Amino acid sequence: MALTGLQINKLLPRTNCKECGSNTCLAFAMKLAAKKAELAECPYASDEAIQVLGAAAEPPIRGVALGPLKSLKLGEETVLYRHEKTFVNKTALAVNVNVGDDPGATAQTLAAVREYTLERVGERMVVDMVAITHTDADSPNAFASLAQKAYRLVDRPLVLRSSGQKTLKALAAAAQAVQGAGALLFAADPSDLATAAELADIARDTGHALAITAPDLDALVHLAASLKDKGIADLFLAPKTHSLAESFQTNTVIRRAALKDAVKALGFPLLRFLDPSDSLAAQTARAASEIAKYGGICVLPSFDAAQLAVLLTLRLNLFTDPQKPIQVEPKFYAIGDPGPDAPVFVTTNFSLTYFLVSGELENAGLSAWLAVPDCEGMSVLTAWAAGKFSGGSVAKFVKESGIEEKLGRKRIVVPGYAAVIRGELEDGLPGWDVMVGPQEAADIESFIKMRLC
Repeated sequence: MALTGLQINKLLPRTNCKECGSNTCLAFAMKLAAKKAELAECPYASDEAIQVLGAAAEPPIRGVALGPLKSLKLGEETVLYRHEKTFVNKTALAVNVNVGDDPGATAQTLAAVREYTLERVGERMVVDMVAITHTDADSPNAFASLAQKAYRLVDRPLVLRSSGQKTLKALAAAAQAVQGAGALLFAADPSDLATAAELADIARDTGHALAITAPDLDALVHLAASLKDKGIADLFLAPKTHSLAESFQTNTVIRRAALKDAVKALGFPLLRFLDPSDSLAAQTARAASEIAKYGGICVLPSFDAAQLAVLLTLRLNLFTDPQKPIQVEPKFYAIGDPGPDAPVFVTTNFSLTYFLVSGELENAGLSAWLAVPDCEGMSVLTAWAAGKFSGGSVAKFVKESGIEEKLGRKRIVVPGYAAVIRGELEDGLPGWDVMVGPQEAADIESFIKMRLC
């Protein structure tokens, strides 16, 4: 039974020290009750509180870390909808290779995965994992050899999948070959509980996580509960579904059961392999559904750079904390090779705004300084309306930066949407030529040609 905020408050130190970020212990207790905080945030929690609240306060979706340094974190989710708080750990995207594929094609795919990067608003994104699929037609030794090769070449966490009569032997060989790599073994199922138990032991002994599957949710719950009772905690759930609609519904049912009904056996990250027989468009739609609706790891059947660009951009949008806008470091940025006559442009530290403005300045071929004061990640109009972007604050930022010592001709350009700060900025920066630039970043090049050249 879940504890109320008042019950939790009785177990807290009640000193109202505010070190947890809440104004009072009661406020913190209310957050704990709502699963919007963790007990670890209280530096003075007693042993009794940790014992009583530890399990109750842990995220309803267990966190599982993969990789040799446990750097790929999955799970730990606490909400159904991003706007309730935020989504925590991004859906990992993996690319699959098969043991029986042409070695040259496999090597080419692994190289493409290793080299692929996508940068959006200052964030560098890569393919998170490689999946290796083994069937009864392949030897366990070939599976282990490819696992070693892929791990060595790509240096990413692995998903090791095997099915058929050789599953136990093949996964045991591959798990041993990459022991300590923090891989994920797929899959144990309830059709053979003895084999499932052996796979769980193999995963635990070699430092890997285990994915389990079942034909329906009841069987999946039973298997997860039995393994959990044996101390196997690093689990992934791979429910069997046959359509996009069924996957969407199943993922939602699992997340709701874990969050709303406290079904501990369903409180694990999810794993989904996409069907290679589907069209690229269908695969992309299913992958997008996994990203939007609670997928933990989504395995793509092949490498496609265009598909990855779409999916990684979608993931970036969904997993951005809505309470913390993406922002760049407040400072002066050199565009090109600015000299003593270079103009100074001003914008806010909202990432999208910064990259639009800096991109247009680079395209115009102008060497300039871009002043980016701290506006808490807000856009120009929002920051101005909130009092975070004013003539006084910009003038103070410029003076404290020391940029004046580098300039002979002092010209500063403020965004057109914040033209009203011009007068205050002129008062704060005597001797500067304060200019009002265009409202839209796309007009920067024409503004430069008309006013600055």
